[in-house]
Amino acid sequence: MKEKVLIFDTTLRDGEQSPGASLNVQEKVEIARQLEKLNVDIIEAGFPASSPLQFDAVRQIGEESGKIVAALSRAVEGDIKSSWEALRNARHPRIHTFVSTSDIHIMGKFGHDRYGKTLAEKQRTILAMAVNAVRYAKTLAGDVEFSAEDAGRTDPSYLAEVIEAVIDAGATTVNIPDTTGYTWPSEFGRKIADLKKRVTNIDRAVVSVHCHNDLGLAVANTLSAIENGARQAECSMNGIGERAGNASLEEIVMALKVRGDLHDYYTDITTEELYNTSRMVSSFTGLVIQPNKAIVGDNAFAHESGIHQDGMLKNRQTYEVMTPQSVGVPQTHIVLGRHSGKHGLQARLQALGYTVAGEELEKVYQRFLSVADKKKEVYDDDLRVLMGDELNRPLEPLELDYLHINSGTASIPTATVRIRVKEDTYEESSTGDGPVDACFKAIERALGIGSLVNSYSVRSTTAGRQALGEATVRLKDSGRFYTGRGVSTDIIEASARAYLQALSLRQEAGLKNNKNTIDNGI
Repeated sequence: MKEKVLIFDTTLRDGEQSPGASLNVQEKVEIARQLEKLNVDIIEAGFPASSPLQFDAVRQIGEESGKIVAALSRAVEGDIKSSWEALRNARHPRIHTFVSTSDIHIMGKFGHDRYGKTLAEKQRTILAMAVNAVRYAKTLAGDVEFSAEDAGRTDPSYLAEVIEAVIDAGATTVNIPDTTGYTWPSEFGRKIADLKKRVTNIDRAVVSVHCHNDLGLAVANTLSAIENGARQAECSMNGIGERAGNASLEEIVMALKVRGDLHDYYTDITTEELYNTSRMVSSFTGLVIQPNKAIVGDNAFAHESGIHQDGMLKNRQTYEVMTPQSVGVPQTHIVLGRHSGKHGLQARLQALGYTVAGEELEKVYQRFLSVADKKKEVYDDDLRVLMGDELNRPLEPLELDYLHINSGTASIPTATVRIRVKEDTYEESSTGDGPVDACFKAIERALGIGSLVNSYSVRSTTAGRQALGEATVRLKDSGRFYTGRGVSTDIIEASARAYLQALSLRQEAGLKNNKNTIDNGI
């Protein structure tokens, strides 16, 4: 029989403590509603005693939510009373109280002599505070959780003594936090297993863990704890929280789901809501998700390498251990960039309605690589423009082999071009009123022709600073018009290509009529 692992979401409490991530009441309520859709088991809504806003948010979430709603409080009567007042009308209230138990915390936070002069005396004081806090909370709510802050660095014998005492006092959940993210996964797992052996009444409470990510081990520590008897995981969406954050909810849940072959644990999380929840939390907190973030990052289901794209197109499981749809991402993203291969390009073009193969695909691929070398990613609009440019190319084009522009506010615009016509090349330079004018004049000098430009325009075809520019040049000769289009991230290059394409079409029309319409025998 599989055993359930409860998911205790602390996005709205510990997660909100991330620097710069403060949420207003309505934002916290909206996230809580989404957490219900996600189907977490417990929502830690805030720390009511810390501010009126926190109090109001906990109150509203508690009154509205059908989930267990927890409120945090220190092990002092005033905090506990404030938590209860905020949760009084909640359908499923939980008071979550805590106190430090490690020697470092005790000597640092409870150093005053009123707590005792020696470490042993202070430990007795802390033990009494923990028991009294749980007992008082129990008179107000039936569901009480106790956390031994910095349990990861707490002496095992003292930790076991505290946990046994608070369970006797009425705690229904006992949380073992790795508050500073200090422990090693195997070490933390042993700590949980040791408590299961030492604490005689441990079967009367759910063992929970709350791991921080200071060494990048929060998820690993949580999974190790689950393997050793923990049945509640405290975590946050996107792993946000104090310092380096908390264990990431989405990573814990999907690790348990994907690797179900290794264990007998499950959660009730609706995993298809993970992506939506992640994006809502990111939007409201203003904390950007790193692209390579597991499960919910932009690159989690993106593939640019040609080898990977080819493998994915043949069998998705070659490079994906879960489907994007299983976490709410619409589909795998084949990223087209300089590392992409022909198969990836061909598949994307087919999806856009273009059929290319063989020699034609090779030509398109070379043009694609030229664009990809200038942009981090080639988008669908870029491909449409590229295909339009490619499909309209003449059979015997005048190719731009080289282009150099010198221009500025204190210099005369100068352009140098080298044009390839079959096996021959023609190179010339010219000045102009601007870089485009200089470029056009250099082309005309290289080919020995006069100006035939009837109209010229340039526009951005895709978005962003690296957008493709499309230039259109219209020529008029002997009553006929020839239109060329050029595409590049450099609008001067796009303009040169457009002019040469129009001249190529003019040349092609002349060849069909057995006439050479470009002067000097070219």
